[in-house]
Amino acid sequence: MATLAGAAALALAVSACAPQDEDSGASASKSPASCAKDKLPLKAPGKLTIATDKPAFEPWFKDDDPSNGQGYEGAVAYAVAGKLGFTKDEVVWKTQSFESSYAPGPKTFDFDINQISVTPAREKAVAFSDGYYDVQQGIVTLKGGKFENAKSVAELGKARIAVQVGTTSLQAVKNQIKPADEPKIFNTQIDAVNALKNKQVDVLVVDLPTAFYVTAAQIDDSKIVGQLPQSQGGVTEHFGLLMERGSGLAGCLDQAIGQLKSSGELAKIQQQWLTASAGAPVLK
Repeated sequence: MATLAGAAALALAVSACAPQDEDSGASASKSPASCAKDKLPLKAPGKLTIATDKPAFEPWFKDDDPSNGQGYEGAVAYAVAGKLGFTKDEVVWKTQSFESSYAPGPKTFDFDINQISVTPAREKAVAFSDGYYDVQQGIVTLKGGKFENAKSVAELGKARIAVQVGTTSLQAVKNQIKPADEPKIFNTQIDAVNALKNKQVDVLVVDLPTAFYVTAAQIDDSKIVGQLPQSQGGVTEHFGLLMERGSGLAGCLDQAIGQLKSSGELAKIQQQWLTASAGAPVLK
């Protein structure tokens, strides 16, 4: 797995989940008059312009090349494009840094796909589609560790667990794993990472995007054991396609994502790129 970019990955690690703000930038455009290809408000006539950061890292993209349609977000981008009526050669990719993507003002792209969590603060500056990925919790351990081959949530109940205070990860540990011993709670993510690195704990629980970063860039000889099942109830952090505020594409992107969900295609893409090939199976 390629080493993740520090800035983007750390931005992901600290992104907060929260209810959607009522003052959404997409509120005026969620009911499009038409999603016919020739009626879409595009930046370039006849072309769908999609942005992401560079480097474009695995498992979200493959070989730092968004145009190959591989990796989870690469595949989702082309699946959405297909629902809007675009062929692969009608998609144009632009580079947009993670931090600048949600800054206020006009955009040079139709939408950006870059593991951007939807938050009320960001929705004051830009618009988001419905979620295309609900963030789940990942379990990280050291290779050769006692729990590296765990297949169930119940097995993790016997582990010494590190987790950061005030996170959805801590909620998941308490509500889903319910460990026999109280988890070791740390003030910062790096402190929790160091606890695993120094073998003070057996496993580290963080959101899955952060788990990919931890194993690629923070702890040598570490691995993702798997991911917890999607929790029921409460507020779920999710990634959305980002557009400029008031974009007329918002409703059509929601429609495309809805079709991908209802057909099961989005779940298949997730299974292929975030579960199977990325080595993060859902624990039973």
